[in-house]
Amino acid sequence: MNTLRKNVLVVDDDEGVRRSYLRSLEGTRCEVAAVPDGNQALRAMERNAYDLVMLDLRMPGMDGMTVLRTIKERWPESEVVIITGYPSIDSAKEAIRLGASDYLAKPVGPDEIVKAASSAMLHKEWTLHPGGADPNQASYRETVARGERSRCAA
Repeated sequence: MNTLRKNVLVVDDDEGVRRSYLRSLEGTRCEVAAVPDGNQALRAMERNAYDLVMLDLRMPGMDGMTVLRTIKERWPESEVVIITGYPSIDSAKEAIRLGASDYLAKPVGPDEIVKAASSAMLHKEWTLHPGGADPNQASYRETVARGERSRCAA
């Protein structure tokens, strides 16, 4: 089991949402930082390629889809979870096509934040594992179902 702390970046223009996600991830094996917009997110990624980015779609300036596209082009090993207050089938499909590991509709409770972070980090571990596991394989699904986590979990 990997015991290294994982780095998580929360990107949301709502300060209350950022604080909520930070509180939700307190006590996990994550180092969490937060920024209010896409431009600051990309600057933060340049300084420290985060393991996981929890990203809002609608923000002033650069929108979340542009940030997602840039992250996946420049830091493809980083997982991205989209969390939006304006969910739609089209934006969900686009986010997954661009490489998001999950897409959640606000409001999102603390347990959902921790579960999404844990699931994304598990996906990252399986993807980066030599020989790369397919999330559709039974062994991967069984691991997720048992709740085995080695990253952002309490």
